[in-house]
Parts: sequence; C-alpha cells; structure tokens
Amino acid sequence: MSSGSVRETVASPWQEGACMVVIGVDAHKRTHTLAVVDEVGSALATRTFLATPDGHRAALGWARTWPDRMFALEDCRNLTRRLEADLIMAGERVVRVPARLMATARRTARELGKSDPIDALAVARAALREPGLPVAQLDGETRRLRLLVDHREDMVVERTRMQSRLRWHVHEIFPGLEIAPKSLGRLHVIAALDRRLGPVEGTVAAIARELLGRIRDLTVRINELQREITQLVRPLAPSLLAMPGCGPLSAAKILGEVAGAARFRSRAAFARWNGTAPIPVWSGNDTRHRLNRGGNRQVTRRCTASRSPSGAGWEPVEPTSSTVLVLAAPRPRPCVSFVAGSPTRCSVASLSTKHSWGARRCGRV
Repeated sequence: MSSGSVRETVASPWQEGACMVVIGVDAHKRTHTLAVVDEVGSALATRTFLATPDGHRAALGWARTWPDRMFALEDCRNLTRRLEADLIMAGERVVRVPARLMATARRTARELGKSDPIDALAVARAALREPGLPVAQLDGETRRLRLLVDHREDMVVERTRMQSRLRWHVHEIFPGLEIAPKSLGRLHVIAALDRRLGPVEGTVAAIARELLGRIRDLTVRINELQREITQLVRPLAPSLLAMPGCGPLSAAKILGEVAGAARFRSRAAFARWNGTAPIPVWSGNDTRHRLNRGGNRQVTRRCTASRSPSGAGWEPVEPTSSTVLVLAAPRPRPCVSFVAGSPTRCSVASLSTKHSWGARRCGRV
C-alpha cells in the first residue's frame, strides 16, 4: 500500500490472487439474493437466503464453495448492516458499492428488466469494474453519535410542528398576546404560558394546554440529548470544536455523516463526496467549472458554516492525529480543513501515523 493511501485499497478483485470471484448481494428486509461472478463478469450462480442470522450462516456456508472470494454489498446500511457485521466477524472481505454504480451496471447489462438476481449481478459487476471501493468496517462511536443526532433532529421537527399549531390556538384565545420568535423552546416561557392558559375554559384552550405539555416534554428530552451528544463529541473531535462557528451539534453531525475519514482515499475524494468539488463543464479551449449541486449537503452546510481564523496560513502538523477531514471547496471559497486529534489552526495534517493525505496551503482550489 502506498504512503498516500488512507484505507485498504481494492485495486481489482483478482489482482495478486486477492480473490477469484465476487459475490454481489441485493439486500431486502426479508431476503438477501447473492450472485457470484468470475473475474470477467460471467455469472456463475445465484441464490436467495432469508435475512436472518440463520440465513446469514447459510449464505456464508454456500459462499465457501469458492475459496477465493470477496463480498460486494450495495451501500444501503439500513438493510445490510446485520449481514455486513456477520460477514466481517466471520473474517470475510466486504466492500460497499454505491447505489449509483449498481444502477449504471444494471442499465448497461444485456439482460433487460429488474429482479433481485439482476440487481445482485449488477452489484458484483460494479465491484469488479470499480477499483478502490470502501472496505466495510464494524460501526463505532460515530454510529452512536449519528443515531443520537438524527433522533434529536426528528424531535426538533416534531416540536416545531406543535409550536406552529399552538401559536394559532394562542392567537385565537389571546389575540393581543405576542410570543417572541423561537421562545417556545424555553422552559420559563412554556411555564408562563401554561399559567396564563390555566383558568381559560373551552376546547381550544384544552388543546393548547395539551400541546404545551407535549412541547415541554420534547424540550426536556431535546436538551438531555444535546448534553449527551456534547459529552460524546468532545473526546472525538476536539479540534472541530475549537474552530469558530463549529459547535457540538455541528461537529457531531459531521462525524456521524462522514463515519470515519479513513474510508476516503484522499481529500479530493472527500470533497467530491460532500459536494464541494467543482464539476468540469467545458469543451475546446475554454476551461470552466461549476458548483456541484449534489453530494452530502448536510456535511457541506455545516462545514461551510465554520470559519477558519482570519490570517491563518500554512502550518505543518506532526503525524499524530487519528482523523482528518479536508473540505476542498470550489472558488472563491477557501478550503476548510478539519483536523481531529491535533491542535492546529487552518492546516492539512496526517490522517494516521502511517498514511497521509499530504499538506498544502489553505487557499483556492
């Protein structure tokens, strides 16, 4: 592996005897369909198993018919997480295939239509064709962080919906009452409004009191989740928290969405994934690029909201950090480097003690 790599690279499934077959998996809630292809993409066998622990063991026993093998799973982890974990714990080599690559392989196949075996074959052939696919790993603290952040965001959305309904009911009961914007998430405001609604009779007032009680419960739980997320993210991303404009919730969202910077082979790959790498749109002598409207917009929004200190220049970093996220933004925005584990300002640091993405001045891309 080269010194510039940050993850295990899958150059090709049969290179240097790594594996002679690729087993593609089309995952569903109740069943998983496996398709085996050889090194030239010819289908060897297909079979469907139940999406249960016993079904996973049966699939693994069937796959052992081919001693040199690699599993390729479509990257939809809500469906493949249990199967992926069982395969990894059994010592199997597993790569994740993005859904768009599978769809491209299916459209270019000679067999028309759509079925589970066709999709499984498309996953296997996409893994066969594409080098450097991310290698699957067991979930760590970042998964727990993402679950908590997503749960809190869902509760905030639910609370906002109730607050909107409550405001209309309060306006009907007290036409002249002014409630400051974004104040219904504060417990003292909720308590004051509850006291005002207490003596009022009628159906509208009863509904308003019920909504107010549910908003209070949601607010208490949302605050508890925020404190828990803050405690989890502090040891994981101290440098993210040190950057101006990046608080615990933003840092937790970035870590949860990225799920380990080691799965990106370079900062350019990370920029393409989050949608900040410019897209070429030119033909002839005029070289032009445009902004990328795709990618992970959740990460992009939180990354660009964080600002590096003014006047920060190039600063070398010792290869001791465990996580580096480099957001290479298109012109005219500067690139923003997030380094976790090393107290740097605006710099590009080593991803691990063995591999590095290199270093450069933070400026225009």
